[in-house]
Amino acid sequence: MSHFDTVSLAPADPILSLTEAFKADPNPDKINLSVGVFVDQSGVTPILDTVKEAEKRMLESSTSKSYLPMTGTPAYASLTQKLCFGEELAAQLQGRVASLQTPGGTGALRVAADFIAKNLETKTVWVSNPTWANHKGIFAAPGLKVETYNYFNSATLSLDYCGFLESLEAIPAGDVVVLHGCCHNPTGADLTLEQWEDVARIAASKKWIPLIDFAYQGFGDGIEEDAAAARIVAKAGLPAFVCQSFSKNLGLYQDRVGALHVVTDDASNYANVVSQLKISVRVNYSNPPAHGGAIVTTILSDEKLTEQWHAELAAMRERIASVRTQFVDALKAAGVERDFSFLTQQKGMFSFTGLNKEQAVALREKHSVYIVDSGRINVAGITDDNIDRVVAAIKAVL
Repeated sequence: MSHFDTVSLAPADPILSLTEAFKADPNPDKINLSVGVFVDQSGVTPILDTVKEAEKRMLESSTSKSYLPMTGTPAYASLTQKLCFGEELAAQLQGRVASLQTPGGTGALRVAADFIAKNLETKTVWVSNPTWANHKGIFAAPGLKVETYNYFNSATLSLDYCGFLESLEAIPAGDVVVLHGCCHNPTGADLTLEQWEDVARIAASKKWIPLIDFAYQGFGDGIEEDAAAARIVAKAGLPAFVCQSFSKNLGLYQDRVGALHVVTDDASNYANVVSQLKISVRVNYSNPPAHGGAIVTTILSDEKLTEQWHAELAAMRERIASVRTQFVDALKAAGVERDFSFLTQQKGMFSFTGLNKEQAVALREKHSVYIVDSGRINVAGITDDNIDRVVAAIKAVL
């Protein structure tokens, strides 16, 4: 008998396990469209020039590897607040928004989940149907109940806005509603400015709490445009959580850099909220890693570096938009009868293709093209070198 005989085999992660299968595939022409990383035209996930310059400066100026505060540095908190809410609104929120550096956007979500489970009256969190595969696990981990609201019409492969609003109207007061700030993962179907105003109005009327997962700022329409959700909610005076990530827009995947902003509806609650966030951090990872946060701080505190980063981010965004158009055109030129034009209306790296699980499995097993069973693809993984093979494989499984 072993003390570990009671341990059962956990199910494989639906996305990361595909990366493992991809690496083990001996086919030299294999293509990975499952994992959510940006790649350039050559198929490489690049280190941005601004990041290299920031690291060069850090190497020359660093004097210590001592611990950071539990919440990260004040400079990081201030700069990420301004990026998220804009300078004017961030100034207005002073004394009401608690911000901390976290290990990636996932770390921000988990700290938020722990805080909600321990401190709020509600024990229910609502996520979109569909949503990022890790959302349910993150919020269930501290004992929260996870429910779903309507979001996407799988028949039309577009936003089900009427169903979405009906769901929001029915959510009980006090519950937490997870909303994708931009570049909805996995569908790529986003809300308009007017629709975000509707969301804020319903949240205020029904008194539920928005939690905005903000992982792709700058990958949709632009840095300022993509921040509309967080800014509209904050301007409405609503309590809210915003979970920010710099994995995608600064390419800091392995550095795990994120931020959690908790907007209180009453400044008198600020100190209590900060104290409880610190406890959540302390029992989880104690304090955040310094390197990635220092990169973000270095770039955002230098006007020229920030301007250069904006240009690099715009190039990434434009590449994704261009790939969408090329992909749709290539499918049509190849004689694929199904209409994929909806792909050009979606934003960010991800899209639902409408392919079913059997077709996704066939793509992997017969063509070494790796996509998630739901039919979600990472559009950024398509390059000039592999687009013809991707199109031929999809045509074959259809």
